[in-house]
This record gives sequence, C-alpha cells and structure tokens, in this order.
Amino acid sequence: MVNKCILTNKLANNGYSISHSHVRTKKIQYVNLQTKKIWSTKQNRWIKIKISTKAIKSLHKFKI
Repeated sequence: MVNKCILTNKLANNGYSISHSHVRTKKIQYVNLQTKKIWSTKQNRWIKIKISTKAIKSLHKFKI
C-alpha cells in the first residue's frame, strides 16, 4: 500500500542527506501518517482512514 494521505494526497519527498564533509546521499522524507477514526455524516458511521498530521489539524475543513 502506498504511504499517501487520503485527504491531501501527500506523498514522500526526495531529498539529500548532507554530511559534515558535504557528501550528499539520497534520502526519502516520508509523510507523517496516522490512523484515525472519524465520524462520517454522509455514511452515518465511523470510518478508519490514514491521514497526515497536517490534515488532522485542519480536519474540520474537509467534508467526509
């Protein structure tokens, strides 16, 4: 399964890890995903979704 936020569609970010001698090696910065149970008013039940922590902070903006 892809590490992807369902609401914001955030994916991993590519970057470099730079050492003291300035040698660059590739690294991946993953999204901070959390499993959260949210009440869905449309489906009238609890649903379990994997969302990023930034999406949790602004959860009231999304209509699920």
